[in-house]
Amino acid sequence: MQTQVNLVFHNNGLRSYIEVDLCARCPRQDNKGCCGFYSPVFYATDLVYLAHHQPELLQEIFQMDGITVLDASVTINQQPDGDSYRCRFHSASAGCRLPQNLRESVCRHFVCPDIGWEKNPHLLKWKNFFEQLADYEIRLNNGAAEFIQARRLSLRKPADRQEAIKLMEEFLKKEASNQPAFFDEVPVMEKAVVSCELRFGKEWTL
Repeated sequence: MQTQVNLVFHNNGLRSYIEVDLCARCPRQDNKGCCGFYSPVFYATDLVYLAHHQPELLQEIFQMDGITVLDASVTINQQPDGDSYRCRFHSASAGCRLPQNLRESVCRHFVCPDIGWEKNPHLLKWKNFFEQLADYEIRLNNGAAEFIQARRLSLRKPADRQEAIKLMEEFLKKEASNQPAFFDEVPVMEKAVVSCELRFGKEWTL
């Protein structure tokens, strides 16, 4: 069965994301889709953004049960749900309760591979954009981690967290002050429609 999927690509710098209208009618038909197979990980770029734009969410994350806190990242571990799992930010009735700009990078960029938008030659610029963005984020996050570790700070220690995030911000401001050229190679926003073969249940690849 062929179906059309509407995509909206947003170039918001480090908070860029992809909207996918198929999510509202997820072919997995299990009320959780990709949110049943992934535990979101918040790195320096996410933590600094939340500290400024949604500090209450950052506080909630650190107070959650079942999280894994490393020196420079926080993983929100899935909770058991039926025969699989469910992300703690996901509900069966409304999906992810976080707006896309507050999600971590995988959740902002993820599109089911069966949609196959990357094969569309007209969208090659966006494929390149998100690949370069992922590499750029990794470099920034690794650098921020090394920056706080060199100062013997760790998110594992609650007493260090405020200072660690402050120093992460200091590092990111300096390193990201000159925005890479690839941010200028795509528009701020672009809508696209792609056609794909729709399959259901576990036949739909995540």
